[in-house]
Amino acid sequence: MRKSALLLPVAVVAVIGVLSSIFIVDEREKALVLQFGQIRQVVEEPGLGFKIPIIQEVVTYDDRILSFDTDTIEVTPSDDRRLVVDAFARYRISDVVQFRQAVGVGGIRAAEDRLSSILNAQIREVLGADQVTSDTILSPQRGELARRIRAQARASAESLGLEIVDVRLKQTNLPQQNLDATFARMRAEREREAADEIARGNEAAQRVRAAADRTVVETVSKAEREAEITRGEADAERNRIYAEAFGNNPEFFAFYRSLSALERSLRGENSTLVFSPDSEFLSELFRSVRAGGLREVAIDDIDIDRLREMAPDMEISPDLPESERQRLEEEEEDARSDDDTGATN
Repeated sequence: MRKSALLLPVAVVAVIGVLSSIFIVDEREKALVLQFGQIRQVVEEPGLGFKIPIIQEVVTYDDRILSFDTDTIEVTPSDDRRLVVDAFARYRISDVVQFRQAVGVGGIRAAEDRLSSILNAQIREVLGADQVTSDTILSPQRGELARRIRAQARASAESLGLEIVDVRLKQTNLPQQNLDATFARMRAEREREAADEIARGNEAAQRVRAAADRTVVETVSKAEREAEITRGEADAERNRIYAEAFGNNPEFFAFYRSLSALERSLRGENSTLVFSPDSEFLSELFRSVRAGGLREVAIDDIDIDRLREMAPDMEISPDLPESERQRLEEEEEDARSDDDTGATN
């Protein structure tokens, strides 16, 4: 019974000792076995490992690629235009022994503080170099600048047991106090470009309007010229017809023109005319009658239809007696009936 009571604690202590001497290294980690702060073993392969309980301890470090964002810093390129730069880096622990010796118990936090100082110094050095302007930093050449920063920072990072995989410039902005002036300048440039576009548009519109006005003037002038030509030809044809008719029977046309003048004079409100016997108007009207009557005119020489078209429309005076007016209306209807019958035949 006493032996069983003694073996049980010994077994428990043995199990605890065995369990505390075993450690596991993940495939994403590297491990150091330390004894009183001194490195006794480096474990870089995943699997089980053994250590002396209580005396030795195991410290693990991430073996993956880690990300690190630098603090925002101001740089001054060669054109003296200050910029605010924000970068980030990708790194991994390449030598855990050197890393432990460089940062001690501070681990990743201490390493990133020192890495931040290294990157900020290299960023200022590269972006502040000669022939590197703010336009260069803001152009596609910023990729080449980032590669230069990575190459120069790698040498310093190797002393920490770190390998810098990549460095990129995340943001490049102007300082806040310069943004308003920059935006105002950009706005002024855009307004100037807009004014230039508006001016060019107005100029083009003016040319179009001028061309349209010129086309209108030319078209109207051409139409008026053709109208004047047509009107002149019509007047010439009319004068020719008048001259031809007047030449066939001057007395008849003198009589006709006197009747037309008399008709025009009676169109107003005053329908009564009083002439003296020796009036030139009456003498012109009845000269041919007093001379012996109108002479005979060959009907073939006169265009009756054209004379009818030229003759003014006659109206029956409302001052005539009713019986006389009815007689005249019946005569007009008979005349129109005869004309229609003749046209049908």
